[in-house]
Amino acid sequence: MADRPARKNRPTLTLAVRRTEQLSAHLIRVVLGGEDLAKFADNGFTDKYVKLQFADNRRTYTVRSFDPEAGELTIDFVYHGDEGLAGPWAANAKPGDELTFAGPGGAYAPAPEADWHLLVGDESALPAIGAALEAIPAGVPVRAFIQVANPAEELKLDTAADATITWLHRDSGDGDLVGAVRGHEFAPGTVQAFVHGEAGFVAELRRHLFTERGLPRALVSVSGYWRRGKNEDGWQAEKAETRRAEEATGAAR
Repeated sequence: MADRPARKNRPTLTLAVRRTEQLSAHLIRVVLGGEDLAKFADNGFTDKYVKLQFADNRRTYTVRSFDPEAGELTIDFVYHGDEGLAGPWAANAKPGDELTFAGPGGAYAPAPEADWHLLVGDESALPAIGAALEAIPAGVPVRAFIQVANPAEELKLDTAADATITWLHRDSGDGDLVGAVRGHEFAPGTVQAFVHGEAGFVAELRRHLFTERGLPRALVSVSGYWRRGKNEDGWQAEKAETRRAEEATGAAR
């Protein structure tokens, strides 16, 4: 897995909506374009993210795809009615509407030295998982566990890899990502893991992969995108406080 790049000033771009697509009841695809796209520096990561600007607020979203030849950048938005900022914006977006963002950042891309790949996440991680599946070479084994609300929320994910994708459904009580990964018999060889989504299951799988499975940290990308019961501002503040505490503990040692 590529090392996390040093934080640096990233350009602020303004693009216009070209078209939108309702992928499922709770997922909306927005395709953007414009002259500023020439300043978008593709970093090669499949989890590359941008900071979308809504008035005085910023929201972090993964870039689903970037097509420099077509001059298009695609972002998928999870939509839950009038809740939040980004989802309602996407639901009402029309061609010509503008969106300003900074980026991209990122840290993960499928490593060619891995014998197989483990991809785990919920709807918030679907764009990054979809991008990773498209980037993994033909025939390389992949095991993916994805949690969505119900079967109607499943998406067709294109890949040339030898991928087995298991969809887990919250509404029917069959949405236990932690149990699914714990119960999976890992194949021999080197595995690279990508585990992102709601902070609760991410924390449990972090312990499982590092402590119980003994995976090397250099081959695991694990991060909570959001926490149940908190908006992004509250969750980002909690993450920042946790990082400060970890850094203080490390300095004390």
